[in-house]
Amino acid sequence: MRDVWSSWSRGIRWDTVAVTASLLYFFLAPGLSAPEVFTNSFYVQLQDGHHGRVTADGIAKRNGFQNLGPVLGSENEFHFVHDGLPHARTKRSIPHTRLLKSDPHIKIAVQQTGFRREKRGYNPLRVENLVDLPPVLEDPSDPYFIHQWYLKNTGQNGGKKKLDLNVEAAWAQGITGKNVTTAIMDDGVDYMHPDLKFNYNAKASYDFSSNDPYPYPRYTDDWFNSHGTRCAGEVSAARDNGICGVGVAYDSKVAGIRMLDQPYMTDLIEANSMGHEPNLIDIYSASWGPTDDGKTVDGPRNATMRAIVKGVNEGRNGLGNIYVWASGDGGEDDDCNCDGYAASMWTVSINSAINDGQNAHYDESCSSTLASTFSNGAKDPNTGVATTDLYGKCTKSHSGTSAAAPEAAGVFALALEANNKLTWRDIQHLTVLTSKRNSLFDAKGRFHWTMNGVGLEFNHLFGFGVLDAGAMVALSKEWKTVPARYHCEGASMSKPRKIPSRGSLILKLETNSCQGTETEVDYLEHVQAVITLNSTRRGDIVMFMTSPMGTRSMVLSRRPNDDDRHDGFVKWPFMTTHTWGENPRGTWTLEIQFNGEKPQTGWIKEWALMLHGTKDPPYVGLPVTDPHSKLAIVKKAHEDRKKA
Repeated sequence: MRDVWSSWSRGIRWDTVAVTASLLYFFLAPGLSAPEVFTNSFYVQLQDGHHGRVTADGIAKRNGFQNLGPVLGSENEFHFVHDGLPHARTKRSIPHTRLLKSDPHIKIAVQQTGFRREKRGYNPLRVENLVDLPPVLEDPSDPYFIHQWYLKNTGQNGGKKKLDLNVEAAWAQGITGKNVTTAIMDDGVDYMHPDLKFNYNAKASYDFSSNDPYPYPRYTDDWFNSHGTRCAGEVSAARDNGICGVGVAYDSKVAGIRMLDQPYMTDLIEANSMGHEPNLIDIYSASWGPTDDGKTVDGPRNATMRAIVKGVNEGRNGLGNIYVWASGDGGEDDDCNCDGYAASMWTVSINSAINDGQNAHYDESCSSTLASTFSNGAKDPNTGVATTDLYGKCTKSHSGTSAAAPEAAGVFALALEANNKLTWRDIQHLTVLTSKRNSLFDAKGRFHWTMNGVGLEFNHLFGFGVLDAGAMVALSKEWKTVPARYHCEGASMSKPRKIPSRGSLILKLETNSCQGTETEVDYLEHVQAVITLNSTRRGDIVMFMTSPMGTRSMVLSRRPNDDDRHDGFVKWPFMTTHTWGENPRGTWTLEIQFNGEKPQTGWIKEWALMLHGTKDPPYVGLPVTDPHSKLAIVKKAHEDRKKA
């Protein structure tokens, strides 16, 4: 079944054909107070009966524009630019928009706004030599392998033994990522690097910043554009070649999509990046997002949302592309549920841990995080991720959730080699079932490990735990594709309610989870609380949602830097994965309170409960080899419920 769902009041459907203007309310940034920026890019839709690249080229030329190509492969939607306009200005160009709209062959013309997208990485970039250590004679012989504690943690640099991705257990099964391609959506990839060049997929690569097929990084004195090359090495650096370290999936292919290196991002650049070659690319890895300043609320715009939905519906020849997202580096003053990319149910949001099991101090927390990988060392903060760097060199200091997301992409590449029939949803289920608590813990003791209603252990920082490549590969080989997914508007309220300055506002919604209809949901995957509210200080709002089975998710934490008093949240989808596998039927509770130094006032105007999952039980037919595994625990919970 295609991943589409209906809105609660307007009949909106999200599909691969169109996203209505109303949908923008979910993903435009209600909290941005900076002046709007307008670029020299225009979205143009041709009139019915006029389509094709040649026609669009002619229309653009006679109006003084350049056609950069179709949007998401469409035959009548195009990306026009005007070289006579600056790339960024504070005023909309009404004459240029009017010129396009007056053309009889153009149906819609919209000037693109520009917005910031920032790379996620904490430490300053540090350059090292190509090889500065003698080769290691055991395991992979690559000289930096002994520094790759996240691949094999032997306690080096103060780490905790066996706290790693357990990749050797996957490699021992003969799985190394063959025939899988991961696209690094970033500032470019040095595809001439000796540790990457033989695993580079040129056909799947493109430069959307310069509009050519060569996504080579733009070199600067500060090496700022080394970000994508570092991420690429984590996934696909070659093994046993005497250079740098080794990738998680060292026989997989890596593609470069250069799209970050311009003053402002636009919706069309993002959309075409996420929709580029969806049948050649299996996994898209993104180590960037809205500004991690603790006050920004932002996410995908219209075309980008269409690209992601089209990717999960149609990519990989219908199995669905996997979008991996770094959860954010805003630390405890930010909340990744305010990032519409990381909090999307169509992406896999990855947080990070350091080599002794603590969370990194830059880690954001939120209920939408699915799992974690690794970033820095504990005792030595410069002991980061060892990987490839610019000029054919290596580094040991790549860090942040920027480093965590590509590690996850590498693990998923291993799973896809083990079973090339896995869907995008299968990958998420496998992540939930095989991630491990291991030794992960919150250094400040705020978030503890908790059991949900079907026995799955989760943590507000780490999701369902650290990825286990060996376990994921083993289960992938036995996997049966999960049942069809449905989307149910469980219940809603639209009567405004005042949020008290002291104490909590408790709201309850009763749902039968669309029982007896074609969209019935009995086994949960993702749950969204779609909320409209405003307050005198948005950052002091804290919200909890509790499921009928008693699982309490913090869907919004305090953000002390967010002093918004005007925009609030407008139909913002706060998402939780913590209720995975539960029965949604019954009473859901939303608790809203202020947590700040001064009294505040606010109103919640609407709350819609969106339930996403299956009608039929998942995991039927999967063999249980370990009676203590998550798979065994959840299957038993589902069987007991069916008997009851």
